[in-house]
Amino acid sequence: MKAAYTKPFLTAAIIILLDQVIKIWVKTHMQLGEEIHLLGNRGMLHYTENNGMAFGMELGGDFGKLVLTLFRIVAVCGIGYGLVHLIKHRYHRGLIMMVALILAGAVGNIIDSAFYGIIYHYAALFHGRVVDMFYFPLLSGVFPKWLPVWGGEEYIFFRPVFNLADSAISVGVIMILLNQKRYFKQETIEESSPNSEMVEE
Repeated sequence: MKAAYTKPFLTAAIIILLDQVIKIWVKTHMQLGEEIHLLGNRGMLHYTENNGMAFGMELGGDFGKLVLTLFRIVAVCGIGYGLVHLIKHRYHRGLIMMVALILAGAVGNIIDSAFYGIIYHYAALFHGRVVDMFYFPLLSGVFPKWLPVWGGEEYIFFRPVFNLADSAISVGVIMILLNQKRYFKQETIEESSPNSEMVEE
């Protein structure tokens, strides 16, 4: 049974390690706002930091930051417990691996939020900023003027800057949504029926 725990938790550990290696490299080799173009103007490392959630979304103020970090810690504990439950009850392997990805992504960003402020001497415990770096503005242009609300405004796809932890969470959630029928398929339990034959006297 121990072997069943090895692959998902090892996968999560590897993702967390890679996520932190990339973030530390970016923090120690790039200036905030600096870009390194990998695919011309369509793919680059763009060093930015955010105080909030995945893909640069934020929950305002120091109190909001503290609440968000504490919520993340509670959520990670819940996800970890859920992963152990899924493994123990032998749920679909695909579901187990996707939950492991979500766990890895959540832990990866918690490390930034909880400890980076202390490690890099810019904020108190639980008030660190999440490091983001992957930026892929694949499409850009201007919406037609006749389009309601956004008419005439510039658009960029994909605008958010993200990190490996964000990617792990997104892949895990999307794959669970796409494969929920397979992941949560209930197995039919065959019950042994009593012998219907009657013994005639």
